[in-house]
Amino acid sequence: MAAAQDTGGEAAAGKFYAAAKATYATLIDTQHLVSSLYGMVNVPTGVWIDEQGRMVRPLETAYTMNRTMSLGGKTTTIQGEPYVAGLRDWVAKGAASSFAMKPDELTAALKPRTPQEMEADASFRLAVWLHNEGENEQAGQFFQRAQKLNPDSWNYHRQEWSFTPKEAGAKWLKKYQASDKPYYDWMKPTAKQP
Repeated sequence: MAAAQDTGGEAAAGKFYAAAKATYATLIDTQHLVSSLYGMVNVPTGVWIDEQGRMVRPLETAYTMNRTMSLGGKTTTIQGEPYVAGLRDWVAKGAASSFAMKPDELTAALKPRTPQEMEADASFRLAVWLHNEGENEQAGQFFQRAQKLNPDSWNYHRQEWSFTPKEAGAKWLKKYQASDKPYYDWMKPTAKQP
């Protein structure tokens, strides 16, 4: 299942599902509920949930192929093929897959959100609501607050930047170049990395 996080709804996200010719369930979450519930801060993010509704792997980068991205003198390398191989192993073997974490392993791998991150999430959700109500000046203040409280959330920045698409790419590149952290720093290696 895929869940696009975009206040622009079908007009903003639907074209990507159409281009991908998705054959699986696709959702468009205009309220960013999925990101809030799981603490997602970047895309693409994967979380494995079994048929009983239990998480068996925490958040991690979910590319489908290996990719190296070089922009403005910085390089980011993503290992998507091992992720897909691990996912396929889990689909074939279920709980017997070496990539499916036991409850104690999962608990150890999960990072609780700090009070500051929770306040950032509340500020972001309020910003989205205000934006949808046409209160763009107030929304901007809460987008800024969310970004200040949790500067590592690329999702907070991306959503605000989507309202000024002509400037979005330049804003993304500026933040990317200024960051001293890897682009996917939020993905912490686990004991069983696909």
